[in-house]
Amino acid sequence: MAEDYYKLLGVERNASAEEITKAYRNLARKHHPDLNPDDKLAKSRFQEIQSAYDCLNDPAKRQKYDQFGANYEQMGGGRSPFEGAGGGQPVDFGDLFGGAGGVDFGSIFGQFGGGGRSRRPARGADVTAEISVPLRTLISGGETQIHLNTNGTTESITVKIPAGIEPGKKIRLRGRGQSVHGSKPGDLLLTVHAESNAHYKLSGKNIELRLPITLGEALSGARADVDTPNGTISLTIPPLSSSGKKLRLKGQGFKTSDGIAGDMIVELLIKLPEQVPAAISESLSELEKAYSRPVREGVQL
Repeated sequence: MAEDYYKLLGVERNASAEEITKAYRNLARKHHPDLNPDDKLAKSRFQEIQSAYDCLNDPAKRQKYDQFGANYEQMGGGRSPFEGAGGGQPVDFGDLFGGAGGVDFGSIFGQFGGGGRSRRPARGADVTAEISVPLRTLISGGETQIHLNTNGTTESITVKIPAGIEPGKKIRLRGRGQSVHGSKPGDLLLTVHAESNAHYKLSGKNIELRLPITLGEALSGARADVDTPNGTISLTIPPLSSSGKKLRLKGQGFKTSDGIAGDMIVELLIKLPEQVPAAISESLSELEKAYSRPVREGVQL
C-alpha cells in the first residue's frame, strides 16, 4: 500500500505501541463501515487503517516496514488483516465499539477475509447502574433484589452485598452486561449507595445520629438506648444539654472491609411536646429568668 502507515494512523515514526493502539482505536470507531452505512468509502478506509495497524502493531513487521517501506510484504513480513499479531498490543473489539448499535463482529471479520483464521472474539459492553441499600446492609452485609430487562423480559436477580462495602464502591456481576451475537456478554457494574435515613447518616467512617430527646431529659439528664452497628448501648445524656450538643461514641461507627471502624457522633435534638400542660405554663416565666444572657446573642453574619 503506497500510503505511509504512520501518516495514515496520524502518529510519529517513533510512536510507542500504546500510542499506535490509541490512534487505531479512534480511527476504527470513526471509519467502521457498520457505523457509517451511508459512506461508500468507509469499508476501504477501514481496511487501510486495519492494514496499517496490523503492520505497525507487530514489532517484526514494523521493523521490516521501516526498512523496506511499502514493499515489506515481499520480504516475508505480510499477514492477512485481522490475523493475530505477534507480540503487539491486542485490541478487544467489544471494548473498542462498546457493543453499540447491535454490531455483529463475527460478520465484520468475515467481510474482510478473516473467516476461519484465529482471532480474538468480540465481547459485549459492560453496563453500569446504581443501587441504594439500607445503611444496616452496608454495615452487616446482606442481599437485595434488582430487576433486569433483557430482550423485553424482566428478570429479578439477587445481589449479595458484602459487609463493610463503602458507598460509591462497585459490585461486578459477570455476564450480566450487553451481549454481542456470537460472543460472551459483558458485565454489570453496580455502584452502591446508602438509602436515605431520617436519623442516621454515613460520613466517611463515622456515623452521624440525630437523636431526639425530651425537654425534661435535656434539663435533668437521662440515659437513652441507641442502636449501633455493635448492638444497642445505653447513652448518658448530661444534665442541661442544649439541642445540637454532640456526643461521641468511640468505635461505634462504620467498619470498612479493612477492619477499621469510625465513631458514632450523636447530635441531641430537643423535641418539644405538642402542647404545654397548664400546670407548668406559669413556671415558664421563671425558666426564662434562668438564662444568664440572651440565647441569640452574637447570632449575626
